[in-house]
Amino acid sequence: MNTPAAPHDPTAPVLIGALAPLTPPGWVDAGHHLLTGLQAAADHVNATGGIHGRPLRLLVRDTAADPDRAAAAVDELADLGASALAGEYHSVVARTAAARAHHRALPFLCSSAVLDTLTDHPSPWIARLAPAQSHGWRTYADFLLARGHHRIAVTAQPSAYWQAGTRILHDHLTPRGATLTTLDADPHHPRAVCDALAHHRATALLILTGVPEPALPLVTALRRDPRLTGLLIGAPAGQPELPTWTDRLGPDGAQIPFLSYLPPTLDPAAEQVRTTLRRRLGREPSFVAYEGHDTITVLAHALREHGTDRTALAHAWPHLDVQGTRGRIRFTPADTGPHQWQWAPVQVVDRDPHHPDRLRVLHQG
Repeated sequence: MNTPAAPHDPTAPVLIGALAPLTPPGWVDAGHHLLTGLQAAADHVNATGGIHGRPLRLLVRDTAADPDRAAAAVDELADLGASALAGEYHSVVARTAAARAHHRALPFLCSSAVLDTLTDHPSPWIARLAPAQSHGWRTYADFLLARGHHRIAVTAQPSAYWQAGTRILHDHLTPRGATLTTLDADPHHPRAVCDALAHHRATALLILTGVPEPALPLVTALRRDPRLTGLLIGAPAGQPELPTWTDRLGPDGAQIPFLSYLPPTLDPAAEQVRTTLRRRLGREPSFVAYEGHDTITVLAHALREHGTDRTALAHAWPHLDVQGTRGRIRFTPADTGPHQWQWAPVQVVDRDPHHPDRLRVLHQG
């Protein structure tokens, strides 16, 4: 077992714990992109002097979308002497990690999880880069309304995250004259979903499920059903951003709008990050990779300015002002929950049917 370095050692690495889903049932693609962003930023920090001459080291732990596994990882990383915690993609897992980090007095900068109730109460130890789910999903609902969709259906798996998303959509759409129907059909049975859509005459279906199962077989069935020609298929959680989506679905995976947390254009420094991420990934980086990179950039700035003491880092959140790949990052204490960057840029995008590796911006939040 590793032991934390003595705090008086001026050459000891500064440790940051990194959580990501790297094995199933986690969304492995997302975990890979997140970790690539985290590591690329750490390498840049070390190439530019580290933390006052001390190297920055990531202690990576695979959460596999398991909240219990994440809680155990937080305990381990706290005991190993990590100054802070970074990462995680799955909202339910990040919520458990945040609760444990609060209990262990370990600063946690959450990269990608969007569930509004990341914490049940304000916490000086927790901050978040990703926009709250209600902020992004209302933008998605506005996009649907702007495109003339007023009969909208959702098919969802049981999960606090999917339930929260459905509630946000319902509360935003119904006062504006739209209906949101939650299909009883099990998304694991694509034919039943197609039949229910034909019955309800919905013009848009939002897929609130995991990848690859059951989302990919469902998309294939929807594309093949002649009764559903012209149906808009949506995936607000960003599933089409992941490589598995394009690799498995090909042209069927295009023209499915999803949320992406990128600005309209990248500045020159962010373009250099894009080049690095693209080289490491072997393909265009997703917004999740940029979230990872921004996480370490923010933590490195905090460590350089405020030191490695955990309490000092926690007190630093409201005072940080850091240029990230997607804009200037400042944190605002929330009335209920973590310190929050308000806000990361929000877009609704889809994949170009003629060039599925390219994204088209459909709506700017």
